[in-house]
Amino acid sequence: MTGRWEQLRSAWRRIEEFHEEWFASRWRHVLRREARTQQDTLRAMVLLQTLGVEDPAAYETLDLIPYMVADLHEWHQRMGRETFGDEGVCC
Repeated sequence: MTGRWEQLRSAWRRIEEFHEEWFASRWRHVLRREARTQQDTLRAMVLLQTLGVEDPAAYETLDLIPYMVADLHEWHQRMGRETFGDEGVCC
């Protein structure tokens, strides 16, 4: 009986691998790009909030600022700026 379960598990793993390669891998780069776009939008909202621009989601995003400061360097380079802010802010 144990041998039968192992065969079923092995067959199920092969089906999952096939599904991953055939369906999911085709869209992985699109999903990554969309996730990066959403992260950039959130970063821009939080950055504008720190600069004093009114934000309707200010209460929910205020706690995110310390976590997003760590990603500021990567973000501003991806947006096409070599430096960002005054000295001591980032670069």
